[in-house]
Amino acid sequence: MAKAYFINKVLATTVVGSYPVVKGGGIMSFLDPLRPAVETAVGDQIAAGIDIISDGQVRGDMIGAFASHLPGIRDQEVIGRIQPAAGPITVADTKYAISKAPKVKGIVTGPTTIAHGLHISTPMYRNKEELVPDLTAALLAEARALEASGIALLQIDEPILSTGIADLGVAKQAIEQITAGLHTPVCMHVCGNLGNVLDEILKFSVNVFDFEFANNPANLDLLSRRDLAGRMIGFGCVDSTTDRIESTAEIRKRIEKGVEIFDPKIMLIDPDCGLRMRSREAAYAKLKYMCDAAKEARLAL
Repeated sequence: MAKAYFINKVLATTVVGSYPVVKGGGIMSFLDPLRPAVETAVGDQIAAGIDIISDGQVRGDMIGAFASHLPGIRDQEVIGRIQPAAGPITVADTKYAISKAPKVKGIVTGPTTIAHGLHISTPMYRNKEELVPDLTAALLAEARALEASGIALLQIDEPILSTGIADLGVAKQAIEQITAGLHTPVCMHVCGNLGNVLDEILKFSVNVFDFEFANNPANLDLLSRRDLAGRMIGFGCVDSTTDRIESTAEIRKRIEKGVEIFDPKIMLIDPDCGLRMRSREAAYAKLKYMCDAAKEARLAL
């Protein structure tokens, strides 16, 4: 259903987001030390054959990259009322990616995941759940700025949702507040084993669910007995926890298992998670072989 919005290709490839930080030299890296890392991440994704790229998310861990810009937070300590950032956080890097590729996803860390990565040092909030509405308002401002920059898809990363720690009702309300404020289709990424949370997560109002299947094959069995109600599936088929590079044949076999369960028209092929912790060589090879595997599976359909 959401497919027509942002990609018209069966088994299109994408990334979950992050890429290894590759430092550069020269005057530009003196002015902006991480600019070469953005350029490398974007260039490698394009060279590997990725259809919907990201900016590489090279400017920090998923919590700090956003929380460090929000008034009310200092060093991941909540010290006052959380407010939206003074200006866009990820738009400049995303615009660079947009200048190089036809399809780019903007990415924000979800409000519930950020809330659980913070320490509360103010009486203004009694618990993590109370942080979520103000974080949601801040992230909606960022999401709207990304939408205005021309992204094809917005991804919200909520890895905390598979752990059982988070209040899924509060998380759902937050995600739906963001999606209601946008015209761009929204993908929600939740990694880990979905056994205890899948039925609740499938109630979230998003266009794409992005899950891991390479490192959590049990998720495929769970999903085979669920109705996605016309939503797309981000099909994690490359293990992002190791530098071991799976062969094209190995990845293709995983994709084909997915095709047995899902209509290939609703599948987006991607790694299980971000590749930030991998070497550049491993990250690039994983993406390249994944694109080759998707192409072979596409031709075989």
